[in-house]
Amino acid sequence: MSDLLKKMNISRESEAHSHSGYLMLLVLLALAALAAWAIVAAAPGYGADRADKLLFVGTMAGSAILLLFVLGGFFMIQPNQAAVITLFGEYRGTERREGLRWVWPWMMRRKISVRARNIHSERVKINDLRGNPIEIACNVVWRVADTAQASFDVDDYKEFVNIQIEAGLRTVGSRHPYDDFEDEEVTLRGSADVVNRELLEELNERLRVAGILVDEAGLTHLAYASEIASAMLRRQQAEAVIAARAKLVMGAVGMVEDALTKLSEDNIVNLDDERRAAMVSNLMVVLCGDREAHPVVNAGSLYQ
Repeated sequence: MSDLLKKMNISRESEAHSHSGYLMLLVLLALAALAAWAIVAAAPGYGADRADKLLFVGTMAGSAILLLFVLGGFFMIQPNQAAVITLFGEYRGTERREGLRWVWPWMMRRKISVRARNIHSERVKINDLRGNPIEIACNVVWRVADTAQASFDVDDYKEFVNIQIEAGLRTVGSRHPYDDFEDEEVTLRGSADVVNRELLEELNERLRVAGILVDEAGLTHLAYASEIASAMLRRQQAEAVIAARAKLVMGAVGMVEDALTKLSEDNIVNLDDERRAAMVSNLMVVLCGDREAHPVVNAGSLYQ
């Protein structure tokens, strides 16, 4: 599997081999004490002969060199932080253990935050499924899951995330219409859960190559573009009125049907076809009218 990943130029995170910095800190203190003792012993008033002084000077120089050598290998890992270790350009693993760590001084350390990050994208103008220009924006919570991929498989993983968020937002936004009053399909305005889930899956697919994991993604802004906003608002209002009228008429028909059935079953009144038609007409006017109905009292018969 590793050979296949190498052929595909895909990096995979592995654990680095580092040492406890606290143990090396004791070594550092011991070397510092040895160097201090050598300085004191080589002083003129210490009473040592020439050969001993040369030995003390050599000990002091060697301790100082080792001191600088040990000091150059220390680095610290904060919580939710990782360090990518390389040796002469070769990846040698990632250290995620918190605290003071130590590696050989010639090994390079690059620290990467693996904390969750939040990005609120810019408003993007796209065309929805029906070709209507809309403005859309989203909020994305992401984090680095594979430090090797984030470091070596893309040039700048932060910039890569920003670009892919915009690309994913355009892709998902163009799959669905902005709105649909007939509720026959998924819409950007009416199916937020479905759209957000698609956006999450799209971004995870796009950012997998960079070792980035998206934990949450959702739309934060959705509106028609300014050049068609007023026209689409009138269209929405008209479609809303039509939908409301259709539901009102269907409800009124059901109420009239129930009233006629009840009158016939209880033998309250016997209606011929003409009276039935007149009653239906009056009830439909009362139930479907925009204004309050004013009944007209008929003192004679229906046929006068």
